[in-house]
Amino acid sequence: MGPFLLKSIGIHNNSMRKKVAIQGVRGAFHQEAARNFFGSDIEIFECLTFKELVESVERGKTSYGIIAVENSLVGGILPNYALIRESALTVIGEVYLRIVQNLMALPNQTIDSILEVQSHPMALAQCDDFLLQRRNLRVVASDDTALSAKLISENNLAGVAAIGSVEAAKEYGLEIIAPSIESNKANYTRFMVLSPEQNNDTQIKTNKASIAFALPHKSGSLQNALQSFSRYGINLTMLHSLPQVGQCWEYYFHADVVFRHIDDFNLALKSLKNHTNYLRVIGVYSTGNFINKNSTN
Repeated sequence: MGPFLLKSIGIHNNSMRKKVAIQGVRGAFHQEAARNFFGSDIEIFECLTFKELVESVERGKTSYGIIAVENSLVGGILPNYALIRESALTVIGEVYLRIVQNLMALPNQTIDSILEVQSHPMALAQCDDFLLQRRNLRVVASDDTALSAKLISENNLAGVAAIGSVEAAKEYGLEIIAPSIESNKANYTRFMVLSPEQNNDTQIKTNKASIAFALPHKSGSLQNALQSFSRYGINLTMLHSLPQVGQCWEYYFHADVVFRHIDDFNLALKSLKNHTNYLRVIGVYSTGNFINKNSTN
């Protein structure tokens, strides 16, 4: 389907159990985001890396993938935008998940008995106030929040705690000994839902799109391109630039836009095409909900 013939699309609604690729192991925040989007009756396919996640959907190992692209505290995860753009996948939805970090350990332990804390570097950074108050703790960076919890459980590591989600604690039989230890409670991660094809459920009204484009290297090109959106009353909500590998000082621009009517979006795309030398509609979907769970749910 060409970028100028887009119609309203939505989420597949069928009775088949969906297989969803996530980055990390069960109990990761990716799993929580997937369940919030698809429901709890899904099959999780664990991927070590984001590249493996994207490839699993492209190669038909899974039906969908869910991938983190942005955090409200640290900004965009730019390599993931590039992975999505370079893939054959489309974005069919999004989830905004509040990230609640919890300290968890084997049962019957207290904070005073903990000597070491393990988690992903971003999770550790998000809990720096808590950790700075406990300088006796040895802090160890790991590949994944839920993986830290899994290893503590499998190896019966007393005196070692992990930082991660409530789901990780439940998955691996750990107890939360300090809930909600993140420094900033307004901590959300945005996840995109990936599919090999556009959805055909017209019951869900689409009002948002993700696009990528490149421009000629000349004065005023970006300004002229962005005027295509304002001309048709479309709100530009995000804009990132990523280098074109092998082309020094040339960039791809990734943008999210919100519109009232799909016809306005299609008109804006026609206008934008006149100013670009590359244009791809990565997805048209409905604005995602903010999932605001507390640490004890």
